[in-house]
Amino acid sequence: MWAVALRTLRDPEEAADALQDAFISAFRAAGNFRAESQVTTWLHRIVVNACLDRVRRRQARPTVPLPETGFNEPATPRDSMADRETRLVIQSALDQLPEDQRAPIVLVDVEGYSVSETAKLLGIAEGTVKSRCARGRAKLAKVLGHLRNPDAIANVQTSESKRRGEAR
Repeated sequence: MWAVALRTLRDPEEAADALQDAFISAFRAAGNFRAESQVTTWLHRIVVNACLDRVRRRQARPTVPLPETGFNEPATPRDSMADRETRLVIQSALDQLPEDQRAPIVLVDVEGYSVSETAKLLGIAEGTVKSRCARGRAKLAKVLGHLRNPDAIANVQTSESKRRGEAR
């Protein structure tokens, strides 16, 4: 099983995590095993599925490692008023979403529930959770885009300034 996970993911840490997920899944599904195939075949399939799930998750939410600037450097002090203002802006943006999009986004992105847990909580299909989150995130991206890159607004040309050949 280890070799399958390692060959599939090519990362020992990811393979170990996938293998752990697979064995938990196998334990939970042991009562459903129908003996139509060998146990090893069934376990291999579970391991492969766990690995593919990890690959899909990694592609859906790519990450970039943080630069290692130094050991135990003090954190940058945060501006509590700016943080509070940001929270209010985000809450206002969430309030603008329709309820059918807001609930899945809050459960998945804010509370950290999985898509399957959210689907069970809301009584809807997993695909519905995914599509509602995607539509809601697209709307939030338009409303909250200025938070991601506040200097971008100053560099955007209006149609009037483009016509005159000016930069803002």
